[in-house]
Amino acid sequence: MNRLPTVSHPAVDFLMAYLRGRIQRVREEDLSRGASAVEWVIISAVVVTVVGVVAFIINNALRDKATGVGDCISKTSDTGTC
Repeated sequence: MNRLPTVSHPAVDFLMAYLRGRIQRVREEDLSRGASAVEWVIISAVVVTVVGVVAFIINNALRDKATGVGDCISKTSDTGTC
């Protein structure tokens, strides 16, 4: 039941043997390997989301403080302090 054509070039023969071996290994592997990869993707997505939210909060806090300092500086005179 070999559906692939036969070619008599050494490079093509090597490639065909390699691909057959890879296909056989994939068919014999445990299916839980894919589930583990999905778990890592989900965990990574959660971590990236948490980091993004924390960065957003810190960015807003710093922007508010910088605006406050800028307002304070613009309202002072030459001899005054904030």
